[in-house]
Amino acid sequence: MADHIKIRPATGTWVVRAGGAVLGESTNALELVEGDYPPVIYFPRADLAMAFFEPTDLLTTCPYKGKASYYTIVAKSGPIANAAWSYESPNEDVAALKDHLAFYTNKVAVEQV
Repeated sequence: MADHIKIRPATGTWVVRAGGAVLGESTNALELVEGDYPPVIYFPRADLAMAFFEPTDLLTTCPYKGKASYYTIVAKSGPIANAAWSYESPNEDVAALKDHLAFYTNKVAVEQV
């Protein structure tokens, strides 16, 4: 793994909310710390209401993590475009991210409860 990336289990219970709805709650989330960036919480797909997520055409590439796919959240208040991302086939060094989604916290609420 790149020396500046650390992945570990996120302590406690985490919840993600958007448009007034709870989209997921997990005690199995992962915390990714990359360099000086704030930590990012990755939720297992199994702990998310995936019916609210629609894949988009947006793709980006990180040299350390791999290709990211994005999702729009279909909320009661309207769609929240490209609010979540996932590494469907992450690089070997960050394989723990497979089957997890992370969220832009300026678009949804990610909180420890």
